[in-house]
Amino acid sequence: MMSRIAVILVAAGDGARLGAGIPKALVKVADKTLLEHALENILQVKGLVQVVVASHENRVSEFETIANEFVRGKVDLKFTPGGLSRQGSIANALKEVADAEVVLVHDAARCFAPASLFERVAHAVIENGFGVVPVLPVADTIKQVKQDVVLATVDRDELRVAQTPQGFLKDKLVKAYASVDADFTDDASLMQSTGEVISAVPGDTMAFKITVQADLEYAELNFSAVEQRTGIGTDVHKFSIEKPLFLGTLLWPGEAGLEGHSDGDAVSHAIVDALLAAAGLGDIGTNFGVDKPEYAGANGTIFITETLKLLRADGWSVGNVSVQLIGNKPKLSPRRIEVEQALTALLGAPVSLGATTTDGLGFLGSSEGLGAVATALIQRPKGRL
Repeated sequence: MMSRIAVILVAAGDGARLGAGIPKALVKVADKTLLEHALENILQVKGLVQVVVASHENRVSEFETIANEFVRGKVDLKFTPGGLSRQGSIANALKEVADAEVVLVHDAARCFAPASLFERVAHAVIENGFGVVPVLPVADTIKQVKQDVVLATVDRDELRVAQTPQGFLKDKLVKAYASVDADFTDDASLMQSTGEVISAVPGDTMAFKITVQADLEYAELNFSAVEQRTGIGTDVHKFSIEKPLFLGTLLWPGEAGLEGHSDGDAVSHAIVDALLAAAGLGDIGTNFGVDKPEYAGANGTIFITETLKLLRADGWSVGNVSVQLIGNKPKLSPRRIEVEQALTALLGAPVSLGATTTDGLGFLGSSEGLGAVATALIQRPKGRL
């Protein structure tokens, strides 16, 4: 049985070192506040039942508006004003934690920490009952310095950089907070002061902390990078004198149509398959097959529009599409520009169209049907460093 997890999101900092003039958690990266980025990852954590946000004391209502709009009732969401210190903020938030076995304490300044890190920490807490801190090895050479004089070189093999979320059994954390008077820089050191054992698990480079302007610029640079993928789609249909011809979503008067469950538009269907293949979303048969009567006789515009919705739901946009029409008829050149313009407007990206024959070979060469091959380039923000 999965343990119930509560996350305390510490978001009360004023961001003085960041120099933004607003609480750090309300600063935006790629059009989302750090608060929203943090919640986006936290909501993916398996076993999550509650999030308690320790908000900036003067902006609690603003934090509530942003978080409630983002979370939309997916988990229990509570808010508490921040204290005079990070430790005071967590003490306030702990009073709001309800039915949870494990509490993960996380800094909103580490808003890009992935759900997998939260789950790794929580699993370790459940496994051994100890407090758990995620850590990364120290890459740089470390010097001990006093008044600008280097005293020694510290052995970095035994040093680690601590991150959040830090995880604890709820009852132990509540007891520890009730028993300490001193101020500690993190929850792991607070727990150790009461005699509790703390274990370490591997951290994640995405859990870096946004403290100064350079950190913010680093995060922005990451989101300006894009992931690109390509896909190939093909479609072939037999001619039918009983149907009108649609190619590239347009009607071609006086030409024999193409057989098919829908309008038989080989150009549009090849584009759809190329887009779906690039995004890893199956193919036209999977999404719009003959088992779906609502697509009987449907124009290619519908297939492309619905495919774009699927792509956008995964964050993809179309870079460009190229289509090669294969067959003896109809002649493409008189309407090439018209079709390209229609498809470009529909896809919101450049579409180029070409045509070729098979030199009389096969059923395409004997004018029994028409085929199309499409390639598509899609892209989305990488969102990873």
